[in-house]
Amino acid sequence: MSETKNAGNAGNAGTAGTAGTTARTPAASAEPALDISRRKLLGTVGAVGAAGLAIGAAGGAAAYAAVEGPDDTDPLASVGSTEVMFHGKHQAGITTPLQSTGHLIAFDLAPGAGRKEAAALMRRWSATAKALMAGEPAGGADTGVALDAGPSSLTVTFGFGHSFFDRTQLTDRRPVQLDPLPDFSSDQLDAKRSGGDLWVQIGADDALVAFHALRAIQQDAGAAARVRWQMNGFNRTPGATAKPMTARNLMGQLDGTNNPKPADADFEQRVFVPDTVQPAWMAGGSYAVVRRIRMLLDPWEKLPLTEQEQVIGRKKSNGAPLSGGTETTKMRLDQFGPDGKPVIALNAHARIAAPEQNGGAAMLRRAFSFHDGIAADGTPDAGLLFVAWQADPLKGFVPVQRKLDRGDALSAFLRHEASGLFAVPGGPRAGEYVGQRLLES
Repeated sequence: MSETKNAGNAGNAGTAGTAGTTARTPAASAEPALDISRRKLLGTVGAVGAAGLAIGAAGGAAAYAAVEGPDDTDPLASVGSTEVMFHGKHQAGITTPLQSTGHLIAFDLAPGAGRKEAAALMRRWSATAKALMAGEPAGGADTGVALDAGPSSLTVTFGFGHSFFDRTQLTDRRPVQLDPLPDFSSDQLDAKRSGGDLWVQIGADDALVAFHALRAIQQDAGAAARVRWQMNGFNRTPGATAKPMTARNLMGQLDGTNNPKPADADFEQRVFVPDTVQPAWMAGGSYAVVRRIRMLLDPWEKLPLTEQEQVIGRKKSNGAPLSGGTETTKMRLDQFGPDGKPVIALNAHARIAAPEQNGGAAMLRRAFSFHDGIAADGTPDAGLLFVAWQADPLKGFVPVQRKLDRGDALSAFLRHEASGLFAVPGGPRAGEYVGQRLLES
């Protein structure tokens, strides 16, 4: 797996897990103290006058920074110091703990661009991603947006869409797992925000670091590719909760409770393509299903708490199944209440999506929430940027979504508005770029 380095508290680890951590920089507190002595403060007053102190707290901080200047010898805070390795068996951004900021962006190759241009683009993108993930500038055209920040758990993950193989005349190497997803009755998909030749997932624990990577990737595309669609997401900031925990979505529910765990004996075979499966260039890779799922928050928030919990099948407070226990307690789907009805309703989301109800089908959900303002009808344009990772979407996402499509109580509060499926190759070896085994074999 991609390796992670961390000098301090990793914050919210979500449910995906991570590799071992080592210190990249000297340990530092998450809140570095401002060493403003009385003499320094009086000296500042003498320089700018007492009226200068009336500019408020924000202005005061700025004035102090201008007087003192940054100290390059100071160690980074724990959030900034965390570095995720670019090279590895798998690409970063799959088992990496959820980051607080995310960008999803799809590109189409420009007219006339083919395999040669795609290979050159992936070489540029890989070099940029490697530098930025190490907290280094993105080459000579670096915008400086992320100056002063460390890598901040930045990950940049690359994938190829179904149409990429037509554009590059590599259809003989296109995996069958990349065949278009079936239509679902609940879909209201916008074609302009779906699909794409190339897909990039960016995540970081600092918004400026994530934006910096987004701009660098877009600039690197140059004349070879143009943006098809782009979406922005967020999660909790590491350290916002007393201890690492499963993330909550905008409905207030813990989201990812039943995710496969790296400690599971079958985790690798569920999430990653084994070395023995064709095509060989996908060894160590995964398939990402990407869905923009709008949450109809107004009607959802009008439901009483007990009804929300019945729709999900879990307690809102701690994610425990309604059949009892804690978040990690196995659901008792055969438990009945005094009224003779199942405690976890037959159409409850947790019941229908459970692997044991789908022949063991499972996927690693690693989503971001989104809020893109208020729609014309006054409702929030908000929901989930659903990203699900699996070794085979025909055995992971498709059977589960088909079952949800037929009778999930939660479907009345969701609208699937965009969709994509991407083949994400394994991590590059040292000296390789992402996708090299496809484009140069």
